[in-house]
Parts: sequence; structure tokens; C-alpha cells
Amino acid sequence: MTVSFASLGLSDNRIAKLTELGFEEPTQIQAEAIPHLLAGREVLGQAQTGTGKTAAFALPILERVDPSLRTVQALVLTPTRELAQQVAQAMREFNIAMAGTEGERSLRPQILTVYGGQPIERQIQRLERGVQIVVGTPGRILDLLRRRCLDLSRVEYLVLDEADEMLSMGFLPDVETILSEAPEKRQMAFFSATMPSSIRRLANDFLTDPVIIKVKAKDSISRINQVVYNVPRGWSKAKALLPVMAYEEPESAIIFVRTRRTAAELTSYLQSSGYSVDEYHGDLSQSQRERMLERFKQKQVRWIVATDIAARGIHVDDLTHVVNFDLPDSVENYVHRIGRTGRAGKEGIAIVLAQGYDRRKLRDIEFHTKQTLEPRNVPTRAQIESRHLERFKEQVAEVLGGERVASFLSIVSELAEDYDPHTVAAAALQMAYDKTRPEWLSPEWGEDAPDDYRAARRGGSGGGGGGASRGRSNYRGAGGAAVAGQRRRPAGSKVAAPVKRNQ
Repeated sequence: MTVSFASLGLSDNRIAKLTELGFEEPTQIQAEAIPHLLAGREVLGQAQTGTGKTAAFALPILERVDPSLRTVQALVLTPTRELAQQVAQAMREFNIAMAGTEGERSLRPQILTVYGGQPIERQIQRLERGVQIVVGTPGRILDLLRRRCLDLSRVEYLVLDEADEMLSMGFLPDVETILSEAPEKRQMAFFSATMPSSIRRLANDFLTDPVIIKVKAKDSISRINQVVYNVPRGWSKAKALLPVMAYEEPESAIIFVRTRRTAAELTSYLQSSGYSVDEYHGDLSQSQRERMLERFKQKQVRWIVATDIAARGIHVDDLTHVVNFDLPDSVENYVHRIGRTGRAGKEGIAIVLAQGYDRRKLRDIEFHTKQTLEPRNVPTRAQIESRHLERFKEQVAEVLGGERVASFLSIVSELAEDYDPHTVAAAALQMAYDKTRPEWLSPEWGEDAPDDYRAARRGGSGGGGGGASRGRSNYRGAGGAAVAGQRRRPAGSKVAAPVKRNQ
């Protein structure tokens, strides 16, 4: 039986707003959490990124706050500024005018985002004017409390979003101080991608008889196509990454690495290969982080290289690919990584670059997630060009239906007096295609091409998965059968010279 938003207890106006936004039916975390939160129960929810947990707590809060009261009634704590912005933006999208208890005029609940790196005076002014919902990071919330500019005495709803990351970033003392400032009679909800002992202890200390909801990893990643590319023996992962990315052509991707050093080296390597990529790291200022994320969202930068810690500040809804250049240490972290793609009902692709020492981790991932990772060999030059030409043909077909084509017909007519029209078309296509081909994909490129990345790293020693494969590199997948080997097509297939009509 399909669950609908109407069956969860939301108001008709709220359901109409969700329909307008394109929400058809609730996700598992929404279907299970919303009725309990509307009924006043406390919730401890375990759900990965991309499962819809923001709406799971945002909708009940928006339904129950009183917009006619100029007091803070709901507080949402997030580990990063970027997540605070994302949560607040989602709440604004879900927001509708509501009738308050004082007066007949319908009002919209006011939502304020507070975090460091922004002038605190503006945030204080907004609080003085009156807001009902505050979304922010622990550090700035604590600062406002110490200045006596934020009053939590009327807070009725309190949420910890991505609680595990909050604690792993060292915010536990701040969180405990903030929670102790809230009234004893308040409703709380904790949402976390993982459930370490520290989260369970915090829940035992602050939650009262919570409803425990767990969205299984299998359910949260069912829309994600997981692929393992086996790195050929003697290759670095960086060398293998080039043909993989050329074949996949991600519109947007986060490439996860283990160390900051690898992030810097890999970013430089990809940039020198002609790709639009940048490194996201903790040393960036707040304004630099915001500018980079805005460029990423606007497709001005297509890929970001980051460690798990740095990537906590990256929150985007339309990520097409997640690349595990280095696998994380735990299955939970792997699921959390790839959960960044395949969101909002869209399909996503998660890629692993595997060497011999990754096989045990890959078996653990398949066992615990009950998902099959599709093993593949690194694409050959012939496969890459074949795929590019297919996409190129589709693009040409789209252009043929446009109006601007007519402005080029006179040039074609002139050339057709001396050359065969098919040859003219082929020459034009070659010129256009050569401009789209990756800079590193020369006709001579192949398995025996020099490994520039390893040479730059002085023999490939060091962390981050840049070295050579040790032992057998093929990951056989759940079925146990290794992928068939691939042969490189001999390079140098020549294009015949244009043939004139009179020859």
C-alpha cells in the first residue's frame, strides 16, 4: 500500500504546497517520522544523506509553530554552515502563510540562519525583530546565547541534524550546553547517518522514550548504480581515473580521497589534464568556501576533490557522480558518501577505483548493503571515443533542428562546388569533435602511456591510493567471475584526405 502525504496528518494547504513543489509521495523516513513528530513523540532517526530527512523534521515544525508569536519556537542544529543554509532554504520552500493564535491575519513563520563567518550584528537585529525558527551551527548559537541575544526559553521543538558529524567535529560540549538551555518541556529529534555509541549516549541523556527509526542502507542507495573499475596492474589510480572520467563524463562529481596531500596532488593532475576541477579543503575561508560551492552549483566547476572531513561542508542536491578514489574505512562512511548522489528521486552513479588491497573492503560493502557492485575494466581509447561519438551525434541531431543552421548553408554550398558534401560535413564534424576531446586523449594514448602522476609523486610512494596495484587487481564482484580482459586498439587509424569533386 502506497503512503501519501495526506495520510501523515499534514494540513491540506501544506499538501498543496508539496504537490506544487513536485513531491508525490513521502520517503521512508518521512512516512515514519512525520506522524510521530506531529503527535508530539521524540524521534531518533538513522538515515543517510538524500533520504529526505530534512522534510521529515521540517514539515512538522512548520505545521506547529505559531507565526503570530515573535519568539523562537524551534531550533535546528547542524554541523556546518552549508548544511544550515540548505536546511533553512528547504524550510523556506515548504513554508506557507498560517493563521496565528493572536489575530486572524495569516502569517508566514520567519526562519533565520545563523553561523560564523557572517556579521553577528545582522543576526541579532533579525532576532530582535522576531523569528520563529532558527537554524544554525553550535558555535554561533552558543555565541548568541552568551551575548543574551538568543532566548531559548520558549523553544518547543529542537532538532539535531547529522548528529554524528556534529559530535565527530568536536561539538559535543557545545551541543550539551545548548540543550541544557532549552526548556525541559520540549520535543526533540536526532537525525544521524550513523549510530555510534556517542550518539546513543546523547540520546539516552536528552531524549524521552524516543521512537527509533532506521532507514536501511539498501533502501537509501537503491537508486544508485555502483560500479567498480579495476585499475590495471602497474597503473596508478590517477592514471586510471582519466579514462574513467572521460568515459563517464560526469556533469558534477565529488572525488573522495583519504588525505589532504592526495587531494592537492590529484586536483593539480586533473587540472593539468584539462578538466574543470577544484580542491575543497578546511583551510579555505568562509567566503572562499561559499564562492566555490556557488561555482560548483552553477556548473562553473564540474568536479570537486575532497577528503571526508572537508566534504562535510558540501551539500548539493543534483550531484550526478560520487567517485571513491580511496575507499573509506567503514561501510557506513561509504554509504554516507554515495548517498550524496541519487537524491530527490534521481538516479546517481557511484564509482570505485579498485586495486588489489581494496577487495576485502568491497566484499564487506556488498555483504552489509546487500547490493551488487558492477565490476568493469578501465575503458580503452576506442571505447571512450565510441561513446563520445554517440553523444556527439545526438548533439548534432539537436542542432539540425535549430534556426541557426541556415546561416551556415551558404558556406556549405561554396565548399560543395569543390568537395563532396559528405566530406565537407565530415570535416566540420572533425573540427568540432576535436575541440571536445580531452586534452590528454591523444591518438598515442594507451595502456603503455607514461604515468605522469606517479612520476610527479617520485615513484608513487605515499598515501592516497596513488601507487601501483599490489597483487591481483581484478575485483570479481558478487558473482565471483572476473571481467574479461580488454585489448587496446592499435593507435594511429588515419583519416583519408578530402576528395575533390573534379578528381
